[in-house]
Amino acid sequence: MLMLLTQSVSNASFGIFFPKFTGTIYEVMSAPISYFEIVLGYVGAAASKSAVLGLVILGTANFFVDLHILHPFMMLLFLVLTAITFSLLGFIIGIWADSFEKLQLVPLLIITPLTFLGGSFYSIDMLPEVWQAVTLANPVVYLVSGFRWSFYGISDVSVVASLVMVFVFLGVSLAVVNWIFRTGYRLRP
Repeated sequence: MLMLLTQSVSNASFGIFFPKFTGTIYEVMSAPISYFEIVLGYVGAAASKSAVLGLVILGTANFFVDLHILHPFMMLLFLVLTAITFSLLGFIIGIWADSFEKLQLVPLLIITPLTFLGGSFYSIDMLPEVWQAVTLANPVVYLVSGFRWSFYGISDVSVVASLVMVFVFLGVSLAVVNWIFRTGYRLRP
């Protein structure tokens, strides 16, 4: 999950940033394709690569540990939804960034700490009640919890809450991407 989050963000952000940086984004914007197709291409490529890498890591892990997935369909659903959602976030970061430093700012200072504080390496039940409540504001908790449930049948929050939060994050990301293309934010000179 950690690799999936970071790869989704970095693949999508670099994928859209480099055409902006080199000036070829204007050719893409003037092509006879819709904004939906542009986003589908960039985000689809980043999400596909991230999902394939996640499955390769899962397959490789199977050689070293006895791996049993209790809910394989839900695992694939969380894998795909997480890859798409964080690829959309990476797409937004790539459009927002106007330098390589800004491109790495959000993944380094926001995504990585949220991942480490999101229950990736521990159960949030181990935290004091105050910090449990604070941790529930972290969207990564819901992703990790849903993914953990699909493997082991245990989770820190309910699977329904995890799915709802993934769809909320996906909806917010889609709304921001829609606003970017509607207004031309950092896409038009």
